[in-house]
Amino acid sequence: MDTELARTFLTVVTAGNFIAAAERLHVSQSTVSTRIHTLEQQLGCTLFVRNKAGATLTPAGRQFQRHASTLVRTVEQARQDVGIPKGFSGTLVVGGRIGLWEEYLLRWLPLMQAAHPDILIRAESALEPEIMQGLVEGRIDIGVMYTPQSRPGLKVEQLFDERLILVSTDPKSAPEPQPGYVYVDWGPEFYARHSAFFPSFTGPSLTANVGWLGLQHLLDNGGSGFFAYRIVEPLLKERRLHAVNGAPEFSLPAYVIYPTDRQVEHMSGAIELMHNLADALAKPSAETPSKKRAARKRR
Repeated sequence: MDTELARTFLTVVTAGNFIAAAERLHVSQSTVSTRIHTLEQQLGCTLFVRNKAGATLTPAGRQFQRHASTLVRTVEQARQDVGIPKGFSGTLVVGGRIGLWEEYLLRWLPLMQAAHPDILIRAESALEPEIMQGLVEGRIDIGVMYTPQSRPGLKVEQLFDERLILVSTDPKSAPEPQPGYVYVDWGPEFYARHSAFFPSFTGPSLTANVGWLGLQHLLDNGGSGFFAYRIVEPLLKERRLHAVNGAPEFSLPAYVIYPTDRQVEHMSGAIELMHNLADALAKPSAETPSKKRAARKRR
């Protein structure tokens, strides 16, 4: 079977419809439809039911998904194994959100290299859909993200809770979005809670899908926005940013996702190091200025 057909099938599963799958694969919708039709002819069954909601897997499609993932992963693993440079015994591809590389995965990297010096590591940064697609296809071994999707053959484990606080370049900023507010898309759960706290908010003039991008804009041009405390903590100490008094805080869990059928030593070691680092970073239990003030008031 042509692995391109299996990849297209898995992309439709992840994207939810043929149109979005075509955009991700950079091909036309008719090409995606032709590939799926060819695959269905080879298998002798219908894989998707197409309706207004998108493309839904049939029972046969759900059964084939497991085999398609194994097929693509096996081919990808073979490609990586053949291409391992001399002096290394294996490879590990880690995909993570750029915000999770900052102050977390970048600390994990040297720990992993010290524990497994014979493993060639490929570090990738992407958003959740791309990381999930890579995991399903087998191109990515371990994913670290905020909003994972449940997929057969993939295990999801929580690493830590990200604390998102409202910061501003104005030390007297009001505890709600003001002119110059940057909305960072931290995912659907953040959007729902943000909307509940600020029901009259009509929308930002600037939206960023990556926290780093929004933060750089903030530092260069002024304004406010919700960012991970572990990342803005140094800027708060330098007084380049200020925690906004009275503003809500949001909790955003970070997860590690990996295939359950690849229990090799360096993968389990990598995941264990991620958990250990997450626990170590959580132990100091650093508090935001607003929480420290509240604690003093309670005393």
